[in-house]
Amino acid sequence: MDNQFFLNHLKLIFLCLTTSYHWLSTYWGICQQAPPGKLIDLGGYKVHCYQKGSGNVTVVFDHSLGGIEGYFLMDEIAKITKVFIYDRPGYGWSDSSPRKRCSQEIVNELDRLLQKAEVHPPYLLVGDSFGSYNMRLYAHHFPEKVCGIILTDGLHEKAMLKLPLLVKLLKLFFFSGFIMSIFGATLGLIRLLGNLKIFELIKPQLKQFNQDSIKTVKQSFYQPKHWLTMAREIWNLETSARQLKKANHLGDIPLISIKSKTFFKPSIFTFFLPLKATNQLRDVIHDELLKLSSNSRQILANKSSHFVWIDEPEIMIMAINSFYQTQSSS
Repeated sequence: MDNQFFLNHLKLIFLCLTTSYHWLSTYWGICQQAPPGKLIDLGGYKVHCYQKGSGNVTVVFDHSLGGIEGYFLMDEIAKITKVFIYDRPGYGWSDSSPRKRCSQEIVNELDRLLQKAEVHPPYLLVGDSFGSYNMRLYAHHFPEKVCGIILTDGLHEKAMLKLPLLVKLLKLFFFSGFIMSIFGATLGLIRLLGNLKIFELIKPQLKQFNQDSIKTVKQSFYQPKHWLTMAREIWNLETSARQLKKANHLGDIPLISIKSKTFFKPSIFTFFLPLKATNQLRDVIHDELLKLSSNSRQILANKSSHFVWIDEPEIMIMAINSFYQTQSSS
């Protein structure tokens, strides 16, 4: 009995040590990787930003909730004009921010970051999903710096503040998943799934991108702060929506709204999700997005789920290129 008790304790100690070693080695490995851009201090926390390409217009890219998908598109955008992407505080190489994770704080951070990085306007703002909130609010506060806006399956507060019950439950489901993933990342389980290429299994379209950009994006998901930031952003999503009520009249700023065919593609991973209710909500959202500017138009991404930047990235590149060509000729 004593020997068995002693053996069980040894197993437990070994498990704790190996788990701690795996987490520490994972964390240390991430810290040792040099960021591709530079870290800029915003007052006690540093934010990573990265620039590439050249041109008279700078594409300023803000990601979806939890995403850092700009790395997938950066090389192609840089062939057209200058592109600036950054890891919102809490993602990628950026430190977590002590400030509330809502659109107004994010816009304040972004403008300070652009100034400190000496990135000069005019800006073509590209916002994916939650990033659309931030780009709209930025254009509201700094219209003189903005030459155009592209919203990829964007959000609108009119619908987001009146979510049907099924979609509210879906939001709660995602929030709980983010909380659980904090522990999964801490224990190294998310990294294990990444190494087993589970991300590519769930989203096969990822295979079209180069391995360096895939590795960069994955590395963010392996960190507990990534999931904590996702939870903070979705927790404050209603606060962000209320802040956007004042950003509904953007004058004649050229605006393209890219609409995907469906929010989730039907699959074994989405079988139990409220697909119909979610798509009805999106229809209302996209009707409202076209009212934001007197110079707006919609592009349909007919092969895409909500993740247009993975399903049909060429549509985003086409939209950016058309903006740049118009700007250059004017």
